[in-house]
Amino acid sequence: MRKEDKSTIIEQIAATVKDYAHFYLVDITAMNATATSALRRECFKSEIKLMVVKNTLLQKALEDMEDDFSPLYASLKGTTAIMFSNIANLPAKLIKDRAKDGIPGLKAAYAEESFYIGADQLDALVSIKSKEEVIGDIIALLQSPAKNVISALQSGGNTIHGVLKTLGERTEA
Repeated sequence: MRKEDKSTIIEQIAATVKDYAHFYLVDITAMNATATSALRRECFKSEIKLMVVKNTLLQKALEDMEDDFSPLYASLKGTTAIMFSNIANLPAKLIKDRAKDGIPGLKAAYAEESFYIGADQLDALVSIKSKEEVIGDIIALLQSPAKNVISALQSGGNTIHGVLKTLGERTEA
């Protein structure tokens, strides 16, 4: 491969890393062509970009970035595919659903500005909540007390009116 071609590929990898908030390094060595094609289709459906790269080119692209990705360098052995996603736990869920005997296997991940090294981190990555899930949880928590107050007001009826009237009379006195 010519040096110009390598520098173009390094620039493409670096641009893709910048475009996505999270990425996973995955070992797909033992997957045959049919299984790899099926994985690519599932990634496409889930809005995950799958890219097979040479380890040296990926490392050079990561070295050229502003952020320090050096904890990932030790994972760059064998055949490496990168799964890019804007939702942190989506690739982890896909890997966990597809994995048969550890294939595809998680090597490392960069998610939510943290590094996860090793296949044993897969469950931790699956449990990461997306921004939308966190917002949903917060809204549910905020709605719960309001629903309780409304329910109490509706069920209390005259009792609440009496309590409010008594409180009003005490403040006037």
